[in-house]
Amino acid sequence: MIKTDILIIGAGPTGLFSVFEAGLLKLKCHLIDALPQPGGQCAEIYPKKPIYDIPAYPEVLAGDLVANLMKQIEPFEPGFTLGERAETIEKQNDGSFIVTTNRGTKHHAPVVAIAGGLGSFEPRKPQLDNITNFEDNGIEYIIRDPELYRNKKVAIAGGGDSALDWSIFLADVANEVTLIHRRNEFRGALDSVEKVESLKKTGKINLITPAEVTALQGNGKLESITIKQEGEEFNLELDHFIPLFGLSPKLGPIANWGLEIEKNAIKVDNTLDYQTNIPGIYAIGDVNTYPGKLKLILCGFHEATLMCQSAYKRIFPDKKYVMKYTTVSGVDGFDGSRKEAEKAVVKSIK
Repeated sequence: MIKTDILIIGAGPTGLFSVFEAGLLKLKCHLIDALPQPGGQCAEIYPKKPIYDIPAYPEVLAGDLVANLMKQIEPFEPGFTLGERAETIEKQNDGSFIVTTNRGTKHHAPVVAIAGGLGSFEPRKPQLDNITNFEDNGIEYIIRDPELYRNKKVAIAGGGDSALDWSIFLADVANEVTLIHRRNEFRGALDSVEKVESLKKTGKINLITPAEVTALQGNGKLESITIKQEGEEFNLELDHFIPLFGLSPKLGPIANWGLEIEKNAIKVDNTLDYQTNIPGIYAIGDVNTYPGKLKLILCGFHEATLMCQSAYKRIFPDKKYVMKYTTVSGVDGFDGSRKEAEKAVVKSIK
């Protein structure tokens, strides 16, 4: 039986940052994640994708963000159960919880924080007859390493942020980038749409709209695709076809825990601490929903901070915690040295 103060379901950015905030309160954390490594989607799906909305980072690769978070929480020595899915939860007589994974590993904690992102997910695939023949042989649904496309001919299909962002990024990597969308209008950020239009004018991106891919050709490996535009079809020779139609998320076993669910997300009280309808169980990050919810990593960090403050009060109802700046509590949390903390404050003032 693994025992901890806060059991975190999900080791993505929000779950990892929770360890830091809990550490400042001298609370220990243990994280469960079905993936074999920490980082969630940032590590598994798009480690090389740049992120632009992290404070103090004009641009940071998703994988680097995860590495920095791991370094930040290292002094607090969190535990990890990786490659296992949280399966069942049992509330104990004292109000604590036992969470058991699909491999039978049991975890006991007074507080559970669900930071499962979008949950388990599968890519939405285009309806093409022989598409499975070319998966990992010219067709990819997730871009893990952009270097795979260095000096290659690439076609991307989709109209959302991922399709736009990767088209822009690969314009400086691939030999040829073609973006195909079934409508003239895109669903992504206006700034990204303008960048794609600008790259089209300079010849760095071939933009084909409104259009759709209707067939795939190749002998063991993808060689070309058929594109239908305004009633006419033509073939485009390429090395890689990347349909980016989004992910189909599922909560998995968590959906059976008695939590209040709305549109595949967990409803929480955002007026205070992001607690669910079950006292002691919180939901933070993309997995939760409330009025005005924004699915941003930045928002997940904020939710994690308030969750940890509430968790401290739940675990130690008779203790009064005085909020301190991290120039004091942060250093003190790293090595337990009040003198070192005081030195840090003096240094920051100077």
